[in-house]
Amino acid sequence: MLHRFGIFEFDSDSGELRKNGRIVALEPQPAKALGVLLARADQVVSRDEMRDAVWGQDTHVDFDRGLAYCISQIRTALGDSGENPRFVQTFPKRGFKFIAPIFTDAPRPARSSKGWVPAVLSAGLIIVLAVGWTYSRGRAGEPVMIAVSVFDNETGLPEYDRLVAGMSDMVVTRLTMLAPGRIAVIGNAEILRKPRNIRNLKAIADDLPADYVLLGQLQRSETGLRFITHFIPLRDEAHLKANRLVMPDGGVTGLEAAVVEEFERAVREHVLNRPAN
Repeated sequence: MLHRFGIFEFDSDSGELRKNGRIVALEPQPAKALGVLLARADQVVSRDEMRDAVWGQDTHVDFDRGLAYCISQIRTALGDSGENPRFVQTFPKRGFKFIAPIFTDAPRPARSSKGWVPAVLSAGLIIVLAVGWTYSRGRAGEPVMIAVSVFDNETGLPEYDRLVAGMSDMVVTRLTMLAPGRIAVIGNAEILRKPRNIRNLKAIADDLPADYVLLGQLQRSETGLRFITHFIPLRDEAHLKANRLVMPDGGVTGLEAAVVEEFERAVREHVLNRPAN
């Protein structure tokens, strides 16, 4: 089966993990462990169940060390963290759970250099499809690619660092669930996690196959806090939408939900509801 989550795709039959269409190295045992977690998404998989699935009951290994290695390799491949998990959550002495939203499909039959195509297609038709892909990424049949940069805490107050960074992850999660197949979300790319002074739009456009980028900044004003949202097409860097969310009480209650809803509204307005090309 093919499992899609965020910018990742995992084929449980082949054990192949892809990120934005590119293969991510993952050893066979960690791949088996990831397949078990995805098959039981939103359920706690016990340590014993994981052992049986990865090694079998008749294999004698240092199970604790082997399991720790598998989970570590999965987190490294996904850019995840045990302290602040977005994909794999540990339940001490119990097991592990895959916590991100996933979508499961039947395996795709064959793959060309430009994407997945049926194996029975003629060579001429494959060439036509490849040319069309190059010419019209984001048009019929191809998802629109949206990059979500890590948001910036410009208040000068370090207590907001984790809140602001977490909001960008929440936006990635929401948009990933919004319209599978019509939009694809890039959120873990290195260029999107760099400090703002070296993370510019041209660098993002050069590094990623994205059509749009979402940016955000938390700032202080005389009356409290405000969050600035930006929705920008990378082809010309002209703002399609920018908004200022004001928190006049000086607090952050409701800010996360407001930011996520604002970006979802922008994507619906300028991507999902736009006239067909």
